[in-house]
Amino acid sequence: MTAAARPKLGIFKFASCDGCQLTLLDCEDELLPVADRVEIADFREASSAVLDGPYDLALVEGSITTPGDAERIQAIRANARHLVTIGACATAGGIQALRNFADVREYTRVVYARPEYIRTVATSTAIGDHVPVDFELRGCPIQKGQLLEVITAFLGHRTPNVPTESVCVECKRRGTVCVLVARGTPCLGPVTQAGCGALCPSFDRGCYGCFGPQDSPNAPSLRGKLLELGMDPPAVHRIYRTFNANAPSFRAAAGATDVPAGGGP
Repeated sequence: MTAAARPKLGIFKFASCDGCQLTLLDCEDELLPVADRVEIADFREASSAVLDGPYDLALVEGSITTPGDAERIQAIRANARHLVTIGACATAGGIQALRNFADVREYTRVVYARPEYIRTVATSTAIGDHVPVDFELRGCPIQKGQLLEVITAFLGHRTPNVPTESVCVECKRRGTVCVLVARGTPCLGPVTQAGCGALCPSFDRGCYGCFGPQDSPNAPSLRGKLLELGMDPPAVHRIYRTFNANAPSFRAAAGATDVPAGGGP
């Protein structure tokens, strides 16, 4: 395929740790066929070379946390035929969305010597809260097989085949004993989207919810089960306040528990 005929791919970063962009670089051998099929026009994590759009596919990592971010994502959306958000920051606001439940002015006062120089907004929000998104790829970080599936799907003009069931399904497929039922270990697997291969339960640890809510999460029911296991309400609150704290179902589940004053976000 000639360079002129190859679709243009742009990868863009907002507030994030860069982990989801690094997942693309970590594809290593699998990245070579992809690079041969697309023209990587803008990928600051990998190269300083930048080609102008429009882009056939834009992959966006990170959340919106500044006025400048809000303006820049509008420009990217206007310049992209398809836009896919990658990772918990882009799809739910990320770990930095804990600011949504606190006073961001107090944070800047404590962290920065001259907080008056900081230009920020009070919340960390998903890309989809600002512009139309064609597909959301979950994870903290995303899984490289799913990322390659999304890229090849858009190149082939089809819908990506990415599972939306719970981590529990992955546990069953690999024959992992349920840590919640068999061991009484707190686990978000029943309400979390598959994608990690049930990594934590396979090591006798509860799921931390890295991939965000599955397609039909019953968070209130799981909250009741966690309380039955002996977790106190503040602990149940905190287990939902991690990578996907601002995802609607996780936010509601955390907010449904009473947290004493001073109990943190």
